[in-house]
Amino acid sequence: MPYSRVFERGIHVVTTTEVFAQPVAELGLALALNLLRGIIDADFDFREGREKWGGDGNAGARLLFGADVGIVGYGGIGRALHHLLVPFRPQLRIFDPWIPPSHIIDAGAEPADLATVMQNSDVVFVLAGVTSENQKFLGAESFASMRKGAAFILLSRADVVDFDAMVDAVHSGHIRAASDVFPEEPMPSDHPVRRRPGFIRSAHRAGALRSAFLKMGDFVLEDLSLLDQNLPPLRCKRAERETVERLQSRPVEVN
Repeated sequence: MPYSRVFERGIHVVTTTEVFAQPVAELGLALALNLLRGIIDADFDFREGREKWGGDGNAGARLLFGADVGIVGYGGIGRALHHLLVPFRPQLRIFDPWIPPSHIIDAGAEPADLATVMQNSDVVFVLAGVTSENQKFLGAESFASMRKGAAFILLSRADVVDFDAMVDAVHSGHIRAASDVFPEEPMPSDHPVRRRPGFIRSAHRAGALRSAFLKMGDFVLEDLSLLDQNLPPLRCKRAERETVERLQSRPVEVN
């Protein structure tokens, strides 16, 4: 997209990606609960006849209610996830260098630097988009700084993490993790992430709901109606000249 040219001509560049905020946030919440309570592993154990009953089946289990929770990236998905987390009354810390601290405080959370979020959270949700400055900004050192047994949930793009370092941190038993995105999609059949215990894998399906795709059309039609009245688009997210050329997310080939 030749952004400078279209901006010079007063042309809006918009996207319907906000339709994915609620579906992705809901899956993120589900992944967190699964990691904290070991639901999937307990189900597999039951199928194989090796289930543990009662308290014996809760070794390492934690509550989300009242937990220390960190969010990295407070865009549309981050805000949607925040709303879902409110009933759990977490101590919520948010890192987003593109958001003013007062905006986070007004939303009822605590602005924090990245190190504080990583070191002081029972659950970390990563929702940051890929930019020209932040590729692989979460690496082995970041994972090592997390609390032992903490849950790390990746929902935005795999390029923001050192993916192999994340898998290694899970393999060591230091953290548990879940990811909806991967550096290759599909991943190679022999990649260790396919067999790693303590890792929940979701095949980039968090937002790919029929309801979200239909909502895209609603957004476009509503904004076209506004444009017919010489009003600016409101439902679709507008590309901002200050940031759009810094965004580096690779396109998704399968929906």
